[in-house]
This record gives sequence, C-alpha cells and structure tokens, in this order.
Amino acid sequence: MNKGLQSSVPLYELLVGRYRDDILHRRLQPGDRLDSISQIQRKHGVARETAKRVLNILEQDGLVIQRAGKGTYVVDQSPKQQVWGVVIPFVSVHYEDLISRVSALAEPHGREVRRFYDYNSWEEEIRLVARMQWERYEAIIVIPTLDESRTWSFYSCLSPSDAPVVLFDHTMSYRDFTFVVQSYDLGVVRALNYLLDRKPGGVAFVKNEGWTGRNMVLELMVETYRMLLRRRRPDWEPVIFDGASQVRAEAIRTNGVTGIFCCDDISAIQVIGQLREEGVTIPGDLCLASHGNTALARYFTPALTSVDPHNEEMAARLVVMLTGGLGKSEIRQYVVQPDLVIRET
Repeated sequence: MNKGLQSSVPLYELLVGRYRDDILHRRLQPGDRLDSISQIQRKHGVARETAKRVLNILEQDGLVIQRAGKGTYVVDQSPKQQVWGVVIPFVSVHYEDLISRVSALAEPHGREVRRFYDYNSWEEEIRLVARMQWERYEAIIVIPTLDESRTWSFYSCLSPSDAPVVLFDHTMSYRDFTFVVQSYDLGVVRALNYLLDRKPGGVAFVKNEGWTGRNMVLELMVETYRMLLRRRRPDWEPVIFDGASQVRAEAIRTNGVTGIFCCDDISAIQVIGQLREEGVTIPGDLCLASHGNTALARYFTPALTSVDPHNEEMAARLVVMLTGGLGKSEIRQYVVQPDLVIRET
C-alpha cells in the first residue's frame, strides 16, 4: 500500500478526498479523464472494490461522470443556467397551450423556458438533450418522440450529475423515470362511453393526419377504442379513418356510424365542416367528441364536447417538481386523470 495513504481514516475516504481536491482546485479540468479502476488499483495498491467505491462516491457527489466503456470524466462545476429546455416532437395547439402554462408558472421562480422542436426524430431528440446538458441547463423537459423505444438506451445512461430530465404529457416506455403525464387511454374511454350512451349505433375513430411515423400514443388510443367497442358493441366492426379528410357522409351511413371520436380538436372541426357540406349535421344526425379541450373546442360553433387533459394541472405539477429540488437519483411520477367536458356536440 502507498505509505502516503496510511491513516486511521478508511482508505477509500482518503482517495476520494485526494481526487475531490484535485477537481475542486482545477488540477483536473472539466472534461479530463480520471484514473480508471485498474489505474487506481496500480497507483495506490488497493483492491478493485475499493477503487470502484471511490469512483462511485465521486459520481454521487456530482464531480465526475462514469460512461460505460468510455471511462470516467470530470464534470463542469460552474453554475447552471436558470433555463429549462423543452423538447417537443411537433407543433400543435395542445403543446403550445401546455408549454405556455409552464412558462407562466416558471417565470416567478426566475426560470426561463426555451422550446426546441425535434420534428418527431428520435436522433434529434437525443442531440438536443445532449446539447442542453453540455450547455448547463438547469432542467430538461421532454415530450418524447412518438416512438420512445428508440431513445431508451440514451436516457438509461444519464448520470446523476446531469441536469434532471422529466418526461411530459405522455410516456409508453419509461416506467422507471420521472414524468408528469396524462392518461390518454382513460380519456378515450370516457369519450367513447359518452358517445355510445347517446345513440345505439357504432362509433368511428378519426386519427390525426399530422402525427407521422410510429406513434405509440396513437396506437394506445386505437387499441383502447377497439377494446371498448368490442365490449360495448360486439356486433359492430371498428371504423377507423386515417385522417379527418377521409370522413365522408357515404362512409358514415354505410357503416352505421352514429358517433365520432377525433384525436384532436382541429380534426373535429374539419369533420364537422365536411359533413355539414354533405348534409350531415352535428349535433343532430351524429354525436362527436374530441381530445384536447383547447380554446378551439370552447369557441367553435357548435362548441365541442372534448376530453380535458388538464394542462394547468400537468404544468403545475411539473414546476413544483423542478423548483422543489428534484433529487439526483429520485424518481417522481404523476399521472393526470382527464375529464370529459360535455358541450353542444
């Protein structure tokens, strides 16, 4: 054993103190590679478990990052920006309302919210999050790309010293991760039950044409629709339109549809307008419900019956998490329960 380390203090504590002193006094600079486990063993004559313990404590203290297969690196100890970055998969009325609420609640805490769009590209989502970590953002909010399975390995390797990442609005994959989301499937159930209770026929499901690529949220909504329809109307075949532009009076009449569920308020307004031109009235001939409860749902005529995901509650929960000192290894999860707001349709 190195004679310079002989002491009544446990050996691992002496080594941690030595490396910590080198880091804090900038003898080791941010980005420098620290000794590996084997190098610590050789240099200080200690067991492998002792060397591993030293690196783990330094990482828990936020001084280094251990990258599997790449080594251990000194992190930047400079103050973080009081900025929260938000990564969004695409432009939508729903997301604009959600992030605007977050910004309004964050401002009194002296936090700036900056939004970035990855256009539903999982590679771009990873690049944006990595860039914000490098630029020392205080926190990162991610509305995941709609095929979350592609980013799992990246998020699972985040270090405790990285800025906390909170998933927002939805997640299908990250059960062991911090998130504030809405229950999309419960929203579909409440809207469909309402429509099925109103009239005896079948209910059609209208997808959002703008949600391109693999969409795990949409898959969940469609599967929930199929399951509920099988239970409530076993004699009716599911009727699924790929977008609002495909909803026509002939298809509605041929399939015995008496109710329509749209994935978003904009699609619902388009459906109402198209069917009105073909002599089908809503309300009247059909019942309709949408998802989102945006300002469009309230102000359009007729006002839309719509699932309210409670954006104000999601935003408030998120801000409380981030301003309340989200622990480095702490996992917090909150699921907002949506309600159906019944209006004229």
